[in-house]
Amino acid sequence: MENDFDIGALREAVAKGRIHWHQHALERFLERGISRAEIVEAVMHGEVIDLYPTDRPYPSCLLLHIETEPVHVVAAADPAARICHIITAYRPDLEHFEPDFKTRRKQS
Repeated sequence: MENDFDIGALREAVAKGRIHWHQHALERFLERGISRAEIVEAVMHGEVIDLYPTDRPYPSCLLLHIETEPVHVVAAADPAARICHIITAYRPDLEHFEPDFKTRRKQS
């Protein structure tokens, strides 16, 4: 799936500190007990588990990273400005995801 999304551009931007932290994301991080360092780790080492190619202004992706607790991060890359946009992050739960935290459960 990563071949369909330029994860390299996203990671390069983060490695260079070129991160735009959206206000919504920062508010959610505080509420959910997720640190900026954990988000950076997720972008740098996480697995792309879903793509949102029609998101605007830039296509985005959903990353999963599990260190002590699983975290999902939605991020987008602005290739022209070489900036990573952090849209949101949350802890996936078993109500919405299978135990692999990659597969969405079918909602009835």
